[in-house]
Amino acid sequence: MMNRSFASDNNAPVAPEILQAILDANAGDALGYGDDDWTRRAVARFKAHFGEDTDVYFAFNGTGANVVALSCAVRPWEAVLAPATAHIQTDECGAFERFTGSKVIPIPTRDGKLRIADLEPYLLGGHGEHFPQPRVVTVSMTTEYGDIYEKDELRELCDYAHGKGLYVHVDGARISNAAAALGATPREITRELGVDILTFGGTKNGLMGGEAVCFFRPELSAHAMPFARKQGMQLASKMRYIAAQFDALLAEDRWLRYASHANAMAQRLLAGVRDIPGVRITRPVRANAIFAIMDRPAIARAQEAFFFFIFDESKPEVRWMTHWATTEADIDAFAAAVRAASA
Repeated sequence: MMNRSFASDNNAPVAPEILQAILDANAGDALGYGDDDWTRRAVARFKAHFGEDTDVYFAFNGTGANVVALSCAVRPWEAVLAPATAHIQTDECGAFERFTGSKVIPIPTRDGKLRIADLEPYLLGGHGEHFPQPRVVTVSMTTEYGDIYEKDELRELCDYAHGKGLYVHVDGARISNAAAALGATPREITRELGVDILTFGGTKNGLMGGEAVCFFRPELSAHAMPFARKQGMQLASKMRYIAAQFDALLAEDRWLRYASHANAMAQRLLAGVRDIPGVRITRPVRANAIFAIMDRPAIARAQEAFFFFIFDESKPEVRWMTHWATTEADIDAFAAAVRAASA
């Protein structure tokens, strides 16, 4: 077993309440493909959080959830506009293009957050049928650099996109961390701001595995998503085991407790490393990610004690991630290792 990793919240163990929910669901037979009580309860919890007309679908992983959700909003000659750093552009191996026949148009941004000024040049129409037609804007909460859209920022972007006839999708792999950081509910930072589709992350916040797609415009999903999910190989036959996890996550505000703890551990780590000579924090620390530049020899020495990724080899810039199970002792030991490596 490795020491506590600071590479990704994907490396975290399963939260005990989530694991217990899986065990509790493992009693007797249940009808497959979502026709079970666990799925009905989990869907009801999402509706309670986001609104009764929310259309909810469970999937295995983030890439699959993003791809099948977006496929419901685009036709093959249409495009998704995304920050150049977006997960769908950088870390999903072209899955969206392969599955849909549509295109991701990556837009350079200064910090991973997409703004109207970034978006405008890509809405000029191109050369008619020679150019893929924009249909969806997708952004990440939190962003790939650990930042968060303020409410006014995302509302402004949604209003602008809707005015141009575009839908807005949020890749919410870490939506709970963003909500915790903003002191808001997930609904307040998505649906109430104008978001049309949300991929609600679970795997990075205590689940063994599972994501949920929430459509706030059911007309986008009702006649498309059941078939898109099946074709996209995201329809779980034993759906109860994914649904039971979300039922537990959304109960008793566990989503908030797990995410708040991860965020707090990132702040503790920031306090422990920000004064280390040779360590330069490069991005705002809003949720559970810290980005820093260090000398390569210092990085290598620190990695001997704790595993983490170099996010940008050219600088080099590292990324340190905390999660629901990171402890204060883990943070203090890691900060000490970084200090020793940088000495």
